[in-house]
Amino acid sequence: MFDAIPTFLAQDAPPPNVPDAPAAGPANAAPNAGNGDATTTADGGTQTGNAPANAPPPGMGSEMWLFLLLILVVMWVFMIGGGRKEKKRKAAMLAAMGKGDKVQTVGGILGTIVEVRDDEVVVKVDENTNSRLRFSKSAIQAVLDREKS
Repeated sequence: MFDAIPTFLAQDAPPPNVPDAPAAGPANAAPNAGNGDATTTADGGTQTGNAPANAPPPGMGSEMWLFLLLILVVMWVFMIGGGRKEKKRKAAMLAAMGKGDKVQTVGGILGTIVEVRDDEVVVKVDENTNSRLRFSKSAIQAVLDREKS
């Protein structure tokens, strides 16, 4: 069954039908490799020391990682900075709202603040029936109009 598989695939020698192919492995190694002398490789190029002929210049990989790290840090600063600004703006709005302010909740309910407590507000939503709803301060999305009475 496995008799048809060519045996030269697992060997270090060139295939039997290709006479000009260079041999792979230790048979092709330069005799002076390792002592720092310039040697000639099989493809005609020269190389010094133990460095491979097609190796990138030293330090190229570290510069790429530093650049990617810098990009990630800048993106993180912009994302966190925007969230902090929004959080500060909302905290200032919630601290400044008071009785008589017209507000909109996150659910879209419009009304006028009747009472402000520590962590909740009472909003009058209908003038005719004098309907009032209690909301958490964090449920107030925007202060629309300030009509202090």
